[in-house]
Parts: sequence; structure tokens; C-alpha cells
Amino acid sequence: MAISMYHASVPVFLQLLGGLKGVIEKGEAFGTEHKTDAAVLLNWRLTPDMFTLARQVRQASEHALGAGRAAGVEVPKLPDIDNSFAEMKSRIDKTIEFLNTLKPAQLDGKEDTTVTVTVGGQPRPFKAQNYLYHFALPNFFFHLTTAYNILRGVGVGIGKRDFMGQMPS
Repeated sequence: MAISMYHASVPVFLQLLGGLKGVIEKGEAFGTEHKTDAAVLLNWRLTPDMFTLARQVRQASEHALGAGRAAGVEVPKLPDIDNSFAEMKSRIDKTIEFLNTLKPAQLDGKEDTTVTVTVGGQPRPFKAQNYLYHFALPNFFFHLTTAYNILRGVGVGIGKRDFMGQMPS
């Protein structure tokens, strides 16, 4: 059986966004336990030229919404910034809610349609399958992993099982 665009992306996004929400919740609990200002954690970054934790979560969400873009469906407009753990968790919840509305028939068969996104301030057209597999998914994993690494790096007790979320059986 060939794997479809839907099955190669949406269930993966859903699983790992669930993991990200759990990681964020553990980061929030860590901040409370250690009396760390949430703004400090939200603005933490691995190195000065990388995005903050809050921006990593936002970027992961934006790239997960790429499944909707590839399907030709209007994606939700979410805030440009999250100022709290609650807002980050809400972003993840809204992304999950949207992805749960997508059906395989909306993505499958759209491989050769054009998706245009702005990259570096310039419009960039992609074939939907290339966009999803070679842009949205890799960027999703990059930002997801970086958010995890930021929290792990400040001492939050998280591991691979947290990152992975609930895997299907």
C-alpha cells in the first residue's frame, strides 16, 4: 500500500504536537517549581541567532498547518506571538483542532497542485507534495526539536518519550 500525503503528515503532526504540548506543560511546571519567571523561559534560546522557545513553538505550529495549505484549505490565523505558557498551549490546541478537521480526500490527489508560501520575504511556489515533504515536515521537526532542546537545556526533566507523544499502536 502506498502511503498518502495525508497519512504521511497529519497523523505525524498530531502525534508530535501532543508531545510538544506535554513538553510545554512540563516546562511550565518546572518554571513554577523553580520560581522562574515564565517570560524568561518563553524568551530562552539556544544561541543568540536562534528563535526563542515561544517562536519555536509558533514555527512548529505554522509548519504543521502546512497540511491545510497543501490541501488548499484556509488555515486558521493565530497570534503573531505567545506571551504565556497558556497561549502556547492554546496555539497547539488550535493547530490540533484544525488538523483533526482534515480528511484524507482533501490532501490525497493534490500532489501536483501549487502551494505558494513566503520564504525570506519572497513568494516561493512549490508542488504540494514537495512543499509538504521537503519544507513543512522538515521545518516542523526542526522547530519542534529546538523547542524540546531549549527546555531540556534549562533543566526540564523531559526525555524522548515526552518528545514523541502518544504513538499509535
